Amino acid sequence: MSWSELKELANSAAIHVERVCALYSYIEQLVSTESIKPQLTSMHIKPVLEDIVDGVCLLFEDQGMSLNLRVSDKCEPVLISRVRTVQALSSALMIAQTVSRAPDTIELTASPSLTDGVRVDVRSAKSHVEVLDAEAKLRMDIAETNIRSQGATFSWRLQPFNVEIELRKAPQGHSA
Repeated sequence: MSWSELKELANSAAIHVERVCALYSYIEQLVSTESIKPQLTSMHIKPVLEDIVDGVCLLFEDQGMSLNLRVSDKCEPVLISRVRTVQALSSALMIAQTVSRAPDTIELTASPSLTDGVRVDVRSAKSHVEVLDAEAKLRMDIAETNIRSQGATFSWRLQPFNVEIELRKAPQGHSA
């Protein structure tokens, strides 16, 4: 093989190796979430959501999109695994970004739910996709598993893109 052919082969293989590594990581996350019971802690959702937004807001700005956070002052403390909640909501936000276009606005909101907990929504009202690709669907399945492992509910739809999570209210007497 010539040097240019070898270089082209290496570049082509690198893309496939990166994809296999990512898929392995997703499967590892799924197995870990299914097999290890989360440690749930009572906490307010607002600082958790603020940390998530701080972690991803530049990615949205770089794509010409806005990310808006709104948290009701009436939200009670919830019983969650911070790590799993952050992973799930970060994934949902990144998927929302992939199904949106500039200058769309993605909303992350939290409000008291009808079930006496807290409802968290990730919404992109102007999303532009009919079907998620296989990798995004797997990431959504992992996000759902992370949330359901905490005794919370998770649902989503594409038209428009919306993820709805109902977190359980922390029992009285738990500090937040």
